[in-house]
Amino acid sequence: MKKTYKIDVDCANCANKMEDAANKTPGVKSAVVNFMTLKMHVEFEEGQDPKSVMTAVRENCKKVEDDCEIFL
Repeated sequence: MKKTYKIDVDCANCANKMEDAANKTPGVKSAVVNFMTLKMHVEFEEGQDPKSVMTAVRENCKKVEDDCEIFL
């Protein structure tokens, strides 16, 4: 399953940090952050609940970039 989320981030470097953190989150098959459109495209591993995985993604992203936001 793939979903797209609106994000709020200040710079391209911060967006890269978010992408790396999202890709390291269990349950995420792949994540791509597009700084120009302020969107995060996430593909989930089979059988994963997107809502709970994205809660973990948000927490991991906040650890590397505390003023970022993902709108679930």
